[in-house]
Amino acid sequence: MGIFTAMIQGMTDLLNFLYQATVSVGLPSYGLAIIFLTVLIKMILYPLTKKQMISMAVMKKLQPQIKEIQEKWKQRDPKKMSDMIMALYKENNANPLAGCLPLLIQMPILIALYRALFKFDYINPDHAGFIWIVSLSHPDPYYLLPLLAAGTTFLQSKMTMSESDQTQRMMLYMMPLMIGWISMKIPSGMALYWVMFNIVGIAQQYYINKRYLGDTINPLREGATGK
Repeated sequence: MGIFTAMIQGMTDLLNFLYQATVSVGLPSYGLAIIFLTVLIKMILYPLTKKQMISMAVMKKLQPQIKEIQEKWKQRDPKKMSDMIMALYKENNANPLAGCLPLLIQMPILIALYRALFKFDYINPDHAGFIWIVSLSHPDPYYLLPLLAAGTTFLQSKMTMSESDQTQRMMLYMMPLMIGWISMKIPSGMALYWVMFNIVGIAQQYYINKRYLGDTINPLREGATGK
């Protein structure tokens, strides 16, 4: 058995286990099982995503200072500009690459869930739907979940991306559109997972911003921008 085959089977078994948990409490639903799966994964990944969220929020707050450095030194001395920006990151414990590890870990989970839902062996097919959706293995016929996926992606991105940066501003609007379009084509169970993943992520980011940031952004030392 290959590693991805094992992961798909593991995801199938986990979803069926969570479904049985919904049966035991009298609310049999594979939709609820996917919601529980999402919360479980977010809890497991929280130690990693916490560092990512803190770093991204700090970087957003640093954008005005970064823009000031860029405007002053981009043409005059690009190397000094890069050195000053990296020093600013270091001073505030911000890591531009902090989001890579959580993303790499999530990708196999997303692939395994997609493949599991694509040909899912439901214990009880009568419980394969969720609210207006007939089957979580099929795309949402009314496109409500894709709209929610796009909307929640935008809200979460808004909390961490700076519109003063042209690249981030483009990603802020392009990424939700791309996620919404993809969600129209994939099993609705995946779209439900993504919506819940974003909702929990928004709650976590809000908590991180309130609990851990505060005054973590240190003002540039006198003369740091070369004035």
